[in-house]
Amino acid sequence: MNSFRHRRTVLSALSALTVLITAVGCSPADDSVSAAVPSPDAKVTKLCQNLDKALPAKVDGESRDDPGPASELTAGWGGVAIILRCGVERPPKMADPDVATGGDPDAVPGGVDGVDWLMEKQDDGTYRFTTANREAYVEVGVTDGRDSTGVLIDLAPAVKEAIPEGIAS
Repeated sequence: MNSFRHRRTVLSALSALTVLITAVGCSPADDSVSAAVPSPDAKVTKLCQNLDKALPAKVDGESRDDPGPASELTAGWGGVAIILRCGVERPPKMADPDVATGGDPDAVPGGVDGVDWLMEKQDDGTYRFTTANREAYVEVGVTDGRDSTGVLIDLAPAVKEAIPEGIAS
């Protein structure tokens, strides 16, 4: 009888382990990266498609590794380290007078290699950069404490080539 209970316990444990392995095997991988795909109008979509073609294969030493779902409006390098989304909405901070006067320490305007950016520190310590004075808003998220200057320097030529100066609608 003791042997029977032991076998039943072992079989129950194996059944539970099989269910767990099956569930893990069917779930998305932990290292998969996703990004919300913007939905801009046709004009901005075309600009973003042009940007996608002009983007570099490497940014700040990281190889291109686009997030899912696949889209010409999103790009990535180094997994979650650098995520670009083109055709995003204008960030609310861009209209905030405190940002322009330096009164908001978590949002700072600036420029890198001829491209104007709004830098916003996020609650989780990461940074989000959004182009300013361009016909489409391009957002770049930078994580893992990296120096974002290298990221913006590497992206500037593609942004200048594909997204004309002007005011996004």
